[in-house]
Amino acid sequence: MPKVNPDIIRWARKTAGLTLEQAATKISLHQARGVSAVDRLAALESGDDEPTRSLLTRMAKQYRRPLLTFYMTAPPRKGDRGQDFRTLPEDYSDTDEALLDALIRDVKARQSMVRAMLEDEEDTESLPFVGSPRMSQGKSAVLSSIQETLQIDRTEFHAQPSPSEAFTLLRNRVEAAGVFVLLIGNLGSYHTAIDLEIFRGFALADDIAPFVIINDQDARSAWSFTLLHELVHIWLGQTGVSGWRAEIAIERFCNDVASEFFLPSLELEQLDVNNRTDVESAQSRISEFARNRNLSGSMVAYKLYRMGTINFESWKLLSETFRKMWLDRRNEQQKRAREQESHGPTYYPVRRHRIGKALLELVGSMMRAGAITTYKAGKVLGVKAKNVQNLLDVGRLL
Repeated sequence: MPKVNPDIIRWARKTAGLTLEQAATKISLHQARGVSAVDRLAALESGDDEPTRSLLTRMAKQYRRPLLTFYMTAPPRKGDRGQDFRTLPEDYSDTDEALLDALIRDVKARQSMVRAMLEDEEDTESLPFVGSPRMSQGKSAVLSSIQETLQIDRTEFHAQPSPSEAFTLLRNRVEAAGVFVLLIGNLGSYHTAIDLEIFRGFALADDIAPFVIINDQDARSAWSFTLLHELVHIWLGQTGVSGWRAEIAIERFCNDVASEFFLPSLELEQLDVNNRTDVESAQSRISEFARNRNLSGSMVAYKLYRMGTINFESWKLLSETFRKMWLDRRNEQQKRAREQESHGPTYYPVRRHRIGKALLELVGSMMRAGAITTYKAGKVLGVKAKNVQNLLDVGRLL
């Protein structure tokens, strides 16, 4: 068996965001011959000891790296996320960043397979809207191009019975245009949930198989705004990750385009909120206004700020108020998510919703044509191979 570079072992553990103590527990390393588990792992990372094949297999799983990575001669360069559009909080953790890197690696691998499948189809054409406009053309020009391509207007969006159904309408139009939309907020379990401060959305601009990833840890009423925000990045031809805070010019531009679609400035004149309105009254009025339009309160508050109706201090106070309300609801959402992890009756419908109709239909078509194996289909869909057929069959029964 080839010798393993101890630098690789150390690099894999650190980029997984794990301390020596945490890693020793996760890879089931125990005390042996009077040497503690932590010291044994340290010895492996310093080259004083050699890992067994079974231990490397456990490391590969817990560090989220292919087994072959451990046989490389040196640690690979940091993976390319594209552009980083985020303004990170001061207290963000290396673990969160490691989780995000793992998620982006997974998404890019899946996107690469989808692109290859589409390129094999004779009638596949490049999508003309990817990278078509420039910021210098202005927000109105970009928004007009998006609306023309999607064939959707805000009246239709607002008329939907709920934020979830409004999001489904928007997502269907986006996927019909050729953009795959996935809901992913963790790496397979609630233990690996990625905080919104670290990642709210991700755009992978590609003229054959563009992807948008939405952090589904967010409130459902915010998903549509994130989708349109990331779609602006696709239109501008920008691959990259967005966070909670919009403090750089490109993020403000994407927010302004999205908010103008969902809520034009003239419509906000109906809302009786200004700097003199107390927080409780403002929160109540904004919440009702947003609810009637399938929007989030945070988005409405942001629009009020960008219009100059409220100042920065008022906006920040309202933003924190809405964020606290959302955090109070998140515990219940996470509880439901834990219940859905078991393969109960809701597993496959929930998984289908996260994957999206476009990707499911593409994989189903490829499997029926014998163009891909069940194993590869599982990789593309982000599920185990044994679950692929059931996942596709549920769609035919719904």
